[in-house]
Amino acid sequence: MSEASLHIERGDWQRLGPLAGDIRRRVFIDEQAVPEDEEWDGRDPDCLHFLAWLDATPVGTARLLPDGHVGRVAVLPAGRGQGIGLALMRETIRAARDQGHTHVELAAQIQALDFYRRLGFEAYGGTFLDAGILHRNMRLVLSD
Repeated sequence: MSEASLHIERGDWQRLGPLAGDIRRRVFIDEQAVPEDEEWDGRDPDCLHFLAWLDATPVGTARLLPDGHVGRVAVLPAGRGQGIGLALMRETIRAARDQGHTHVELAAQIQALDFYRRLGFEAYGGTFLDAGILHRNMRLVLSD
């Protein structure tokens, strides 16, 4: 059996929103019990979105806000442990560089801190609750 092919697509909410939104609904609302009104914050039309495809199946998503914050990083359970999250983040970081950002920031769920550290992010500040889930802010400097 051949290895699955991974591709990361960039686009706006109008184009990628239906598939990205479904992934976010399944991961954040259904799996993690994030309230819908907190997930759908109205900022999606202003963001650059990323959709990870494993062969012909959408399996992950992320978004880059205009201020360089990364958010809504989600991979469906069937795609976890295959490097999809890392590929999504690398593409998001590349896009932030392309846009001229000097750093990117995100609010990481506590259980994902090591994942982001592997990409070079450093945690700062204390922990806080967001949508009922413990988080910590993280930053990655892109240039000196």
